[in-house]
Amino acid sequence: MALITHPHARELTKSVRATVLVFKDPRSLELLNRIERLAPSDANALIMGETGTGKELVARHIHNLSHRRNEPFVAVNCGAFAETLVESELFGHEKGAFTGATTSKAGWFEAAKGGTLFLDEIGDLPLNMQVKLLRVLQEREVVRLGSRTPIPINVRLVSATNVNLADAVVAGNFREDLFYRLHVATIRLPALRERPGDILPLAEFFLEEHCQRLGYNRATLSPECERKLLEHSWPGNIRELENSIHHALLVCLNKRVQPEDLHLVDMRNHGARPNGSPSAVAAGQSPASLEDALAKLFEQNLPNLYEHIEETVFREAYRFCHGNQLQTGRILGISRNIVRARLEKIGVLAQSPRSASLEAAKH
Repeated sequence: MALITHPHARELTKSVRATVLVFKDPRSLELLNRIERLAPSDANALIMGETGTGKELVARHIHNLSHRRNEPFVAVNCGAFAETLVESELFGHEKGAFTGATTSKAGWFEAAKGGTLFLDEIGDLPLNMQVKLLRVLQEREVVRLGSRTPIPINVRLVSATNVNLADAVVAGNFREDLFYRLHVATIRLPALRERPGDILPLAEFFLEEHCQRLGYNRATLSPECERKLLEHSWPGNIRELENSIHHALLVCLNKRVQPEDLHLVDMRNHGARPNGSPSAVAAGQSPASLEDALAKLFEQNLPNLYEHIEETVFREAYRFCHGNQLQTGRILGISRNIVRARLEKIGVLAQSPRSASLEAAKH
């Protein structure tokens, strides 16, 4: 069984990222074999998979197996920047290029010189930035914002997405020429439910790791607990599994984890939601209309009802859009920045440093 861990795993405790990958299931072993065959190449790589399946871990492994292993590995989340800052972040800017640009700054392409640049959530790039990225990949040079001087780059690009880019091309949300430029070496990451042979080894890994972190004696999983782990659909993939094991260790008795300790909620099965939640009423009881669903909620006299409803709307829209913030904003009729801020507030996304500083400034 092969194992890959994130070098900064404990710094990602509030992230939706996976912090470890195991390769024991036949599908995972096949995946590992493909990664090892593609890694030595300098071809652009595209990693596709649901949130929490370990796309960044795969990107890091590709880098570590390549001839660039001793050069920088730079990971950038394309969905983390406001549209006005994307160009500056990726390609850099010169002093005075815009208000607040008091010094020149290299972009992420320059920062990854000689190494690997990992662009996560590539599907969130605005169309105008897709054009500029395509030019960078074709010309192998960047031009900083506010400059006319091209800077040669020597970088391997690895991208990742949790949406179907081919569908995004058809919908007009992603450039076809950029899609084919990225779609050279492709890696499809199966969801955790599709590689059941990895579930229990991952659970055991997290069990041991969190016991050590918490200072607990070694805990064990009951046979019933193992069965429940294998039966769950894991919509949150590896990160959800880690969170479940962590929670179970905090509440289990006699260092024996039972099924009820896992606190699993299957977001793919509305009937499995906790009774009394807005989603359970709105979806589980199949009301005839939105008005009927709201009436049923009003009758229950739930505390903080407005916040519950708003949070549910954002969670469900984000899930419906398979974790694509841009598409979530479109179906709700609001900007991606508003979507991201709300998802950070309700804990679906880790809070960005910029948002955290703004929040701190308010207080």
